[in-house]
Amino acid sequence: MKAIVATDQAAEAAGITLAERPEPTPAINDVVVEVHASGFVPAEWEWPSTWVDRAGHDRAQAIIGHEFAGVVTSLGYGTTGLSLGQRVFGITDWHRDGTLAEYAAVEARNLAPLPGNVDFTVGASLPISGLTAWQGLFQHGRLQAGQSVLVHGAAGAVGSVVTQLAREFGAYVIGTGRAADRQAALDFGANEFLDLATGDLDDIGGVDVVFDVIGADIQRRSASIIRPGGTLVSVVGPVEARPVDGLAVDFVVESVPSQLVEIVDRVRDGRLRTHIGTVATLDDAVPALNPTERRKGKTVIRVRP
Repeated sequence: MKAIVATDQAAEAAGITLAERPEPTPAINDVVVEVHASGFVPAEWEWPSTWVDRAGHDRAQAIIGHEFAGVVTSLGYGTTGLSLGQRVFGITDWHRDGTLAEYAAVEARNLAPLPGNVDFTVGASLPISGLTAWQGLFQHGRLQAGQSVLVHGAAGAVGSVVTQLAREFGAYVIGTGRAADRQAALDFGANEFLDLATGDLDDIGGVDVVFDVIGADIQRRSASIIRPGGTLVSVVGPVEARPVDGLAVDFVVESVPSQLVEIVDRVRDGRLRTHIGTVATLDDAVPALNPTERRKGKTVIRVRP
């Protein structure tokens, strides 16, 4: 089968290639999925699991990509809850071969049904961005109606979902980003927008939750405006700055099928829009995953027409 594999850690995206790999077979409690579309997170180059297995050994020619939508074609021994021919979407294990391939072996517990009226491309764009937003806001940020949320990168793949969910649950949302992202952030539901290049975070006053996808100096400055009892939620690694009288949480997204159902239900009824940027075929995936300029939104590779 065709697959996109990582060959050179130092080269990052420049070190990927389209290759032929054996089709996977399902282990116990696995399914094999015929992949129709796969999302991609550029930060994958920084994840240790891209380059080494759980024992610390180098992973040779690892298939990249970890979120996808497709159709179940094979069931492993003991697999329950899914059936042949079923449309599914979700996240694969970080240390296993990924989803930028024609087929992927996945633990059945990591998958949720994909409704027939949700396109595979849309389904593939949801798992990581949607679950990151959901878990960051509700599990780690403990968001409550009436609170204020500062969302960095509010027009991005994750930030746009954070913005929409926060507004739905009754929060006041302040989005940030580049000047060119202002209208998109407002369209996704931000109540106001701050251009990080020209604006001052201190002018915002206090907020209850900061959702950080940037880190470094932006994170440090954001920590200082969190109200007592508030939370700084980070998805960019260990928190470097903590609120004086609040919590700081960094987390790695987990696959929770019940949350995937909540997310896709919102897509079906129009409460949630996913932000898809570049869409390319598997044959054209290498340049799409190694862009020469900044791209907005989620990159999705259509593996099958």
